[in-house]
Amino acid sequence: MGDNRRGQKLFREHMRDVRRLTDSEHRAPEKPRPEPVAHQRKADQQAVLEELARADPSRDDIETGEELAWCRPGLQLRELRRLRRGYFSIQEELDLHGYIVREAHARLAEFLDAALQRGLRCVRVIHGKGRGSPGPPVLKGKVDHWLRQRDSVLAFTSAPPKEGGTGAVLVLLRAR
Repeated sequence: MGDNRRGQKLFREHMRDVRRLTDSEHRAPEKPRPEPVAHQRKADQQAVLEELARADPSRDDIETGEELAWCRPGLQLRELRRLRRGYFSIQEELDLHGYIVREAHARLAEFLDAALQRGLRCVRVIHGKGRGSPGPPVLKGKVDHWLRQRDSVLAFTSAPPKEGGTGAVLVLLRAR
């Protein structure tokens, strides 16, 4: 019992200068910690894009239903997602139905040059699904190849179903 009184006395001596904080003296709560970053998921997504970029772009064996997607190395994946989700309004379109390969290539080059001159950022290129071709779609594979070769093209992706689906691509162009 004597130890208890001595302990209380010792406690009171150590606490004699302590006073209750007023409301204005309370410490502000610590800033919330930032959300964790999924580094592995980002690395996986970048690896997929790099693999797509390394794939043989001249392949003509693209199936009708295959979606196209490509983004220039260094461009954030967020921009490709925004393009795919329709964040950018389509400012102009080119329909390549009925053109032979040589004519389609010339028309696409002219169209992209004109769009760049006008400062357009997002255009749609309709290449079709190749249902009129005896084999796999021809223009779809060629458009995929040609767009990858253009410095003015930052990214492209198959259009959403209401915008042409796998028969068209949305193209994000470099700003002037």
